[in-house]
Amino acid sequence: MSPAAPAARRGPLLLGIRHHGPGSARAVRAALEAARPAAVLVEGPPEGDALLPLAADPGMRPPVALLSHAADDPGRAVFWPLAAFSPEWAAIRWAQEQQPPVPVRFVDLPAAHTLAAAEAGEAGEPAGGTARPDPLGALAAAAGYEDPERWWEDTVELRGGPGDAPADPLAVFEALGDAMEALRGAHPEDASGTIGGRPRDLVREAHMRQRIRAARREFGDGCAVVCGAWHVPALRAATTAAADKRLLAGLPRTRVETAWVPWTHRRLARTGGYGAGVAAPGWYAHLAAAPDRPVERWMARAAALLREEDLPVSPAHVIEAVRLAGTLAAVRGRPAPGLAETLDAVRAVMCGGSEVPLALVEDRLVVGDVLGRVPDGAPAVPLQRDLARQQRSLRLKAEPQERELELDLRGPTDAARSLLLHRLRLLGIGWGRPAASRPGTGTFRETWRLRWEPELAVRVAEAGIWGTTVLAAAGAKAAADAAAARELADVTALAERCLLAGLSEALPQVLRALADLAALDTDAARLAQALPALARALRYGDVRGTAAPALRAVARGLAERICVALPPACAAGLDAGAAAGMRGHVEAVHGAVGLLDDEDLQERWAAVLAALGARDGVPGAIRGRAVRLLLDEGRLPVPEAARLMGLALSPAAAPADAAGWIDGFAGAGAGGGTLLVHDDRLFGLIDRWLAAVPADAFTDVLPLLRRTFGAYEPGVRRTLGELARRGPGARRAAAGAGTPEGFAAVPDAARADAAADLARLLLAAADRLAPQARPSGEPALPGDGSEPGRRGAGREPTGGPRR
Repeated sequence: MSPAAPAARRGPLLLGIRHHGPGSARAVRAALEAARPAAVLVEGPPEGDALLPLAADPGMRPPVALLSHAADDPGRAVFWPLAAFSPEWAAIRWAQEQQPPVPVRFVDLPAAHTLAAAEAGEAGEPAGGTARPDPLGALAAAAGYEDPERWWEDTVELRGGPGDAPADPLAVFEALGDAMEALRGAHPEDASGTIGGRPRDLVREAHMRQRIRAARREFGDGCAVVCGAWHVPALRAATTAAADKRLLAGLPRTRVETAWVPWTHRRLARTGGYGAGVAAPGWYAHLAAAPDRPVERWMARAAALLREEDLPVSPAHVIEAVRLAGTLAAVRGRPAPGLAETLDAVRAVMCGGSEVPLALVEDRLVVGDVLGRVPDGAPAVPLQRDLARQQRSLRLKAEPQERELELDLRGPTDAARSLLLHRLRLLGIGWGRPAASRPGTGTFRETWRLRWEPELAVRVAEAGIWGTTVLAAAGAKAAADAAAARELADVTALAERCLLAGLSEALPQVLRALADLAALDTDAARLAQALPALARALRYGDVRGTAAPALRAVARGLAERICVALPPACAAGLDAGAAAGMRGHVEAVHGAVGLLDDEDLQERWAAVLAALGARDGVPGAIRGRAVRLLLDEGRLPVPEAARLMGLALSPAAAPADAAGWIDGFAGAGAGGGTLLVHDDRLFGLIDRWLAAVPADAFTDVLPLLRRTFGAYEPGVRRTLGELARRGPGARRAAAGAGTPEGFAAVPDAARADAAADLARLLLAAADRLAPQARPSGEPALPGDGSEPGRRGAGREPTGGPRR
């Protein structure tokens, strides 16, 4: 220890901390400045020692995390997150900033043991069914606080600002160590889980002591150890090296790889599932970064955020909010306004007492979506380096906030972006997920929702086993998935994804697997389920420049097999649920056949629909849907459709089957009731059938009819109700023979005159709203204000053209 340290102290300087907090980080820096140790030892995996120099790289920006994963199973991984306000990060950076730099090392149990124990299902499992006590909660309760976070803020975070130095920087760590010693004495049983069948904390602390002994041999007693406060009593204890060696003997281990990865404040939050997380990482980051007046600066940030959401927040609101926060802190006996006081002030002054805008402040500022950055030269798997290169070249920035990206596939950059995102999805790296595009934008547009999560670094490491580039890895993964697939629908979906991802080299293997499964599969439902994906995939050849003649041949063969297998499958005594599912398959195949653009195939499919619509053994829902599809395609005359409806709704038909026919023919999914509004004959058939349904059967068919007609638009329901009140055929009788449907035989002049004034007023209002729209020289309408004394008075049109 340097002369600046207390002379009576022997052994290393133990700085017990809470893992994330600006107050702890300031206290650690102050203690290191006072003690000036010869080496700094930090709680963390020793595999990360080689990566510590990167912490000083200008390209490194916390929050970041050390990621260690099993070399043969990248999905088995563990993270050690560090923020700018983490005491461990403060200790690392202090050591690197000294001249000359102070050696800094990690001393926790190696990740090789932790991950091996995780594979055996040990690490993190509570021993004896109990949980480790919460040190923060215990200390807060002893101090008379109900909320541990509030006690920690009052005791550590709000005591002294960034420029304030405590009188004795080491006193707080002595007191915290004594408190932890008393707490551990009251809870001697280790409840943190096991490693190799031994208590997990005891194993970790034995390894820390071994590393401390090695550092003392190299640097003497001038070492500082930054670790969780819970471990300080165990590191103080007088134990022998032989006892620790016995505790560490025979631990399971595995080969691991370690790297720095970006992290986010949201993943530092306790609500994200991180056991050592804090409730307000964004607030703590602000306290760490604010050089002075943290409350005033926080209120200014909150006001700026609310103004971005078009809320009226002025500088006067900021001033009043700061005053209110200070008053609340004084009333509550706090040393300075904390998070609770600032949020209460924001709610009362800036949000008008509403929780809705306050929730935005809590999400964006209290928690936040800050994403860290790792230097380009940091160690990473080859796949990660290729992904980073493509992200830079395509200007696709990894961001923690979800954003929408619309792509025009006709442009080379957007087409390349689409290929990358589809390839990543195939690899299980869900950076982007497809979203619905704007209506009418065509198939050359794609919309994605992008959000980068830190856990995706694990997915990238996992995918690295398939190849060193995104293209090679996606192709190898697709070929392996095709070889392992056992369901036809899985392979058809895979073929579609291969075309979307531009995997032309993997596509032949996928198509071979598809052809093999299609040849062996005789289930009509599975065949029908597989065809739509193939038909959709065939559209991408034009937009993406992907030739797919083999895929077209497979799709046609599949469609021909469906034409043969579907009619018998629909007549196989299906119950109501199976009939509804088969009806969905019929609809999907109909859409797919239309996309295939094969006239011969479409004719054959039309014959299948005709057979389904006329076959007695087919459930009514399927027969009605087949008739409606043919009618909409113009392949079935209206009189023939009426004849088939009459047969389906005859007294000999079962009421439930007839109701299913109506749902298939006129349900909302079949085009709604517009057809019934305009065709008296079809509406009359339904009306007469409904009136003749026996009373005992009516209650059985009512739910299906209610579902059918209740799904119509309100205007359609209202019109059908009016037609039912007047009776079918009344409209045609009133119109007279030869009169177009919907028009009377003789115009009603009185009714027309009654509407003329209202029409003129509406047109005049439109003219006043957009007078510039009138062509030059065109006279105004009477009553539009352009002729004095004639506002709304004239009925006769002027000599100009009518509107």
